Amino acid sequence: MATPQVTVDTITVDGQTLFYRQASPAQQAPKLSVLLLHGIRFSSETWLNLQTLSKLADAGYRAVAIDLPGFGRSKEATAPAPVGQPAPGGFLKAVCEALQLGQAVVISPSLSGMYSLPFLFQHSQLVQAYVPVAPICTEKFPASQYASVKTPTLIVYGDQDTQLGEISLNNLKNLPNHKVLLLKGAGHACYLDKPEEWHLGLLDFLKSLE
Repeated sequence: MATPQVTVDTITVDGQTLFYRQASPAQQAPKLSVLLLHGIRFSSETWLNLQTLSKLADAGYRAVAIDLPGFGRSKEATAPAPVGQPAPGGFLKAVCEALQLGQAVVISPSLSGMYSLPFLFQHSQLVQAYVPVAPICTEKFPASQYASVKTPTLIVYGDQDTQLGEISLNNLKNLPNHKVLLLKGAGHACYLDKPEEWHLGLLDFLKSLE
């Protein structure tokens, strides 16, 4: 089986240059597109080193990990909102359009909740599924707003993440079409603590969407 190549490139969104890494299946058209965001201490490199990009491509998916504005190799880009404040939902819409993703599965840890939640609420037709990993900003939206979103969701958190993990779970569980993946013995960046369980749970969820 051919090993998927991870390529790097940039896109321009709202006049800002954003860096991304991408892996696609070597021998077939992708079954799904997956957009991977990241937390405050991380970047697309996290998903490269963890082998999430190549595992997704091996499973038949197009995986794209971006460096959010102000981080990684998008450090020079200006963010559309201050850290911790919800960004305009149109920002990730423009990212998806620039990447020609179509409908995408959005993986959103921690800091990136400020981008993914407004995108989910304003453009849910573009979100094939949502995989929040203890994201920030969940308390900024009312339960009724969550209840109106039918997008399939996999809520992921580590049982040692007693702050953001539990706060986000309490809000995200108002999404009617959700499952929960609890990673035992894992902290806030639970995918780093338990990569095997993370990949198994993620791939299992993606398979259910095909």
